[in-house]
Amino acid sequence: MADEHAGEPADDHADEHRDELPAELDAAGYVGPYAFPNVNRRRVPGTIYLASALACLVEWLTHAGASHVLVSRGFLGAAVALGLVGAYHLYTAWDLGVSDMDALAAAVRHVGFPVGHASAQLAWRGLRSRPTWRILLYSAESPPERRGLVLVDGVGDDVLEHYVEQNPEDWSELASQ
Repeated sequence: MADEHAGEPADDHADEHRDELPAELDAAGYVGPYAFPNVNRRRVPGTIYLASALACLVEWLTHAGASHVLVSRGFLGAAVALGLVGAYHLYTAWDLGVSDMDALAAAVRHVGFPVGHASAQLAWRGLRSRPTWRILLYSAESPPERRGLVLVDGVGDDVLEHYVEQNPEDWSELASQ
């Protein structure tokens, strides 16, 4: 017995709910400058963790013992763990003092050639998660003759590292179009 829908695609999941990006997070139609969020936002959860650690510690100190069966050494463990996580959040809550445009300007000054296309990415370095801008830039010629990668500190605008080379990409196919 042949299936009468053999050539048609199966639509078994037509009624299934699918995840989608909320409208306020969809950047496809956004036009304008983008503001990178400041890393110092880590202070809020850090403070919440420390307050929770303090609450667990106070509960353990005031209610620990044989007469209080619902408060165990787990409260002390939770206080220590939450305190460590909260302290780390506060320890890594840098204030992002350099915008992407400031980092791009510092990178352009450092490479010493006119820049055409460029891209900025915010990353973090080290155990303290210090914000660092990664700037990828190409020279202004068409096609670009040089390219570079510059790391700029996000707290102060110091150039941490840089690498500049001749552009090894072959652009000959794009030049004829």
